[in-house]
Amino acid sequence: MPGLAMDELEKIRTYVAIGDSFTEGLNDPYPGENDRFRGWADRLAEHLAEHGPGLRYANLAVRGKLVRQIVDEQVPRAVELAPDLVTFCAGGNDMIRPGADPDALAVVFDDAVRRLRATGSRVVVFTGFDTRGMRTGGRIRGKAATYNMHLRAIADRRGCSVVDLWSLRIFNDPRAWYEDRLHLSPEGHRRMALFVAGVIGVPVKEDWREPWPPPEPADWLSSRREDLHWARAYLLPWIGRRATGRSSGDGRAPKRPALTELGER
Repeated sequence: MPGLAMDELEKIRTYVAIGDSFTEGLNDPYPGENDRFRGWADRLAEHLAEHGPGLRYANLAVRGKLVRQIVDEQVPRAVELAPDLVTFCAGGNDMIRPGADPDALAVVFDDAVRRLRATGSRVVVFTGFDTRGMRTGGRIRGKAATYNMHLRAIADRRGCSVVDLWSLRIFNDPRAWYEDRLHLSPEGHRRMALFVAGVIGVPVKEDWREPWPPPEPADWLSSRREDLHWARAYLLPWIGRRATGRSSGDGRAPKRPALTELGER
């Protein structure tokens, strides 16, 4: 699906975002609300509302969800809402689990896109980031690349736009990421919203490709302390959840379950 002309932008009156923590918006809190996250999807809705006042927006994404869970729990609601625009990103949590089958996941994803497109919604799908620069990313890079190829083929077959995260080198900078090294930072979310807006043809005033300021030099000892903090605060709890079959999204409801204007909750 090509970028939207101005008259098409004005027709986007409703927008639904579905996915996992990436789309929920971790870790980009609203000022003074540490557990209420903004994220790139909220920011994209703000850009859309600049061109279509009165835009109604729902965000059904929940952290920790797998492809099958997103398809079973969020897609039916999105189909029911039949919005003008849907963003659909899923698969990252599957890829980091042993035994993930990108071919089987693509079949599930494709059927979900078919159902969403049948409502008349414009659908935007996302590839995953290139894991080459990530810790232990090499072990999943091959299956992530396979999954991405499936997603591009699905988008082509179903008439969807593709947000290609794999090729985004500007996000190789550590400042694009939160200290957990898994979720975007507030600045990363800001740039992501601008990038997605560009893909679907929404005019914006800022440029996601703006060069990062020169980084502050980091000494070896400070880097090792950061590594230790990361392992204790994020890696070990993640391993504990995997070992006990728990998820960070267990019992958590979507932050915006209904189509409402941005100022409403």
